[in-house]
Parts: sequence; structure tokens; C-alpha cells
Amino acid sequence: MRVFLVEDALVIRQRLAKMLATLPGVEVIGEAEEVDDAIQAIQRLRPDVVILDLLLRKGTAFDVLAVIKKDPPAPVVILLTNFTHPLFRQKCLEAGADFFFDKSTEFQQLPNVLLQLSRERRHRCTSLSLRTDP
Repeated sequence: MRVFLVEDALVIRQRLAKMLATLPGVEVIGEAEEVDDAIQAIQRLRPDVVILDLLLRKGTAFDVLAVIKKDPPAPVVILLTNFTHPLFRQKCLEAGADFFFDKSTEFQQLPNVLLQLSRERRHRCTSLSLRTDP
């Protein structure tokens, strides 16, 4: 499963990349810290999953979501932020985020979510390849 990281803090991007490198079947294919760079790279690389911070350089996650979620196949988006007010959560999910996690208290849930997404993706691919035409 191909993952793209969008986070303005280098130390968090490094921590995420290090953690994801330990997961079987998960590959970090790129990183960005600014909205425009993120959108361009995501459109070009077509990751399966985007891990996205709420506040970025030169914009917000809403700017990224508005573009990457409108054209199929849209990646799964995991929003990872320190801004966890219920209103932020609601607005992010309404804008197209598939998951919303608090960096401080839910960071360690990412591996399990990614492994589950990877299993589901493999299962879908296997199911499709087992189909036969009538």
C-alpha cells in the first residue's frame, strides 16, 4: 500500500516514515509540507493513503481535501492533528477525511489502521482476480 505524508513538521514526518517503514506492505512514496506541493504530488503519484495534518504551510487540510477527494479514485485520507475539537473533527470528516486522529493520544492507532486498510485492499484485489466472466 502506497502512503503519502503531508505534515509541516519535519520531526513528525520523520517519526511517521520510521514507524511506517516497519509495517509489511506499506511504502511511503512521498512527503510534502505545503498545500500546493502536496496536491501536485498526490495527483501525480496516486497514493492509496494520505496521512494529512490539519494546519500546513500555505493552507490547511481543507485545501488539500477539496482537490484530492473530487476525482476518483480518491485516496483514503487519515487526518492526524493536534487540533481535536469536535467541530474540527466534524468538518474534516464532512470535507472527505476518512479517519481523524489526535497526534497526542491516538498516534499509535495508525499502524493498526494502515494494516487493516492493507488487508482490505489485498482482499479486494484477490476477489477481483478470482472473478470469471460468464
